[in-house]
Amino acid sequence: MKKSLLILTGVLVVAVITGYASKNLYFSWKDNLKTEQTSQQAKSEKILPKTQSQNDSSSNKSSTKNSPTQKSETPANGEKSENIPVSSQNGGLSNSLHGWGLKRNSSHLQPEMPAGIRQTLAQNNAYWIGSPDEKTVYLTFDEGYENGYTPGILDILKKQNVKAAFFITGHYLGSQPELVKRMIQEGHIVGNHTVNHPSMPSLTDKKIKEEIEKLASDFTALTGNKMVYFRPPMGEYSERTLAETKNLGYYTVFWSFAMADWIPLPGGPQEAYQTVMDNLHNGDLILLHAVSKDNLESLDKMISDIEAQGYTFKTLDDLVKK
Repeated sequence: MKKSLLILTGVLVVAVITGYASKNLYFSWKDNLKTEQTSQQAKSEKILPKTQSQNDSSSNKSSTKNSPTQKSETPANGEKSENIPVSSQNGGLSNSLHGWGLKRNSSHLQPEMPAGIRQTLAQNNAYWIGSPDEKTVYLTFDEGYENGYTPGILDILKKQNVKAAFFITGHYLGSQPELVKRMIQEGHIVGNHTVNHPSMPSLTDKKIKEEIEKLASDFTALTGNKMVYFRPPMGEYSERTLAETKNLGYYTVFWSFAMADWIPLPGGPQEAYQTVMDNLHNGDLILLHAVSKDNLESLDKMISDIEAQGYTFKTLDDLVKK
């Protein structure tokens, strides 16, 4: 009897130990699988600096789709509108969020823009296009982070004797001070794209001031120059934010042409080139992203062929005529 009890006890102990080990092996396998999946996901996604959002830049829809890791930056015709609860100190102006978007055409005519939006922009020193009567092009770049292509872009601009505007974030200023100084030394304009690239209507007036003035202060400390042009991150704005930017002494600059070029284009440099050429129009205010290798490799030919069509490159100073 005692022998039977001892045998039964031994069997139970072995069963418990075996079950415990199996359970640990199961959860260990699950943890390892989860770690492997996370690792693979990290490899497949582009990780941006903490101060730079995944939807780096402001851009229209182009012939390509938007970045796979970000929401669309181009609500149709600028008509997206939602009320964000923010305390406004700006005379009770509307804080309905609008996304910048344009209706293109295939006839090299200026994009359409509703009269009401034109009026709001004009009242707040906001620009998006030049004169419909002049074959003029204004070239601008957004700089959220450096992808290794800006030195080459600057080389081409110098070779072609074209001056551009570069809109930088706080991350870019902090990580690429020598490139920022080179932009100034070679006669380009450096504009304000905020410290952290937030949606402006989501911020209080106080926070908007901090985002803009902190970057401007650091830029002046580095270069001795002042910032006077501002581009809203993702092209998102409200009547209130435009007024606040104007109150801070800035000219807000949108664009009349852009494309989803912060990701590699399916057609490569040829697509970048052709998309710009197909959408040329008088007063064209072009937004390109300097993180794009496609833009770098097409820029030289692009500039030459734009000028061959009778267009002249001018600067934002010429546009605003302060």
